[in-house]
Amino acid sequence: MRVIVLRALPGRRSMLFHQPTQHVASTLFMNTFFKFRSYFMILRRVYKSALATRDGRARCKELMTKMLRLSPQSVMNGPSAQCEERLQDGAEILNSTVAALKDGQVVAVPTDTIYGLACLAQNSNAIKKVYDIKGRKGQKPLAICVGEIKDIYKYCKVSVKEELIGELLPGPVTLVLERAEVLNTDLNPFTPLVGVRIPDHAFMRRLCQMCGEPLALTSANISSHSSTVAVHEFQDLWPRLAVVVDGGPIGDKSRLGSTVVDLSVLGKYRIIRPGCAFSSTVEVLEHKYGLSEDTGDQ
Repeated sequence: MRVIVLRALPGRRSMLFHQPTQHVASTLFMNTFFKFRSYFMILRRVYKSALATRDGRARCKELMTKMLRLSPQSVMNGPSAQCEERLQDGAEILNSTVAALKDGQVVAVPTDTIYGLACLAQNSNAIKKVYDIKGRKGQKPLAICVGEIKDIYKYCKVSVKEELIGELLPGPVTLVLERAEVLNTDLNPFTPLVGVRIPDHAFMRRLCQMCGEPLALTSANISSHSSTVAVHEFQDLWPRLAVVVDGGPIGDKSRLGSTVVDLSVLGKYRIIRPGCAFSSTVEVLEHKYGLSEDTGDQ
């Protein structure tokens, strides 16, 4: 039996409480138990997060997915004349990514807006893989990505001035134009139009140039999910990709993607998606080149 003495206040008697030693030990045990349980739950969450990342990379390794990390110099934006020097450190990454694309595979790549899934636009089987990976409905179109403005004229019928295109591209804008006959008929067979991009991203432009043909490009996410600005955000897709090119977080972006504008009607423009460059795009189209908005009214 353990005796606990409580000092009495002035004018009052001391009080004696007899408390079993076993009860005190039990109380101390429970307090210690709950404290350590809280620590354990925190450590468990941290461990599970680390384990998920490790397992994701392990699955990639098992399925031969290549995780390639670009150096900061390899993602600098600027004129194509300077791309070769900036991408010198990324030559091996470029070669691996090109090889996967030419083998009919799907890769994940950084752009100037969000991360994207890419394959060769002229490869019908690869296009089917993209739709399957994203869980995307067949009636939703894929854009194409090229390295230079001159390449647009190979795959699209252009009805606007080349100077206008040069004002918007390279940049976070997708131009929707009438497609040329040379473009793969299995790419968006439900429409005579196609969206074309030239990202303001040195790696992406060089990748297109080395492939020698357009890439089909769409956002790196499950269809209807949020766009991604870092590779870990689409980790669930890694095992289904041949290459994941990690260009680091894409900063200062709102996940809106490129501004999509239809220029297929002469003298008109129609914004399909406002995207991240809406105001500057409309400024160029209306005030500099005098295009009027196509409201659909006849």
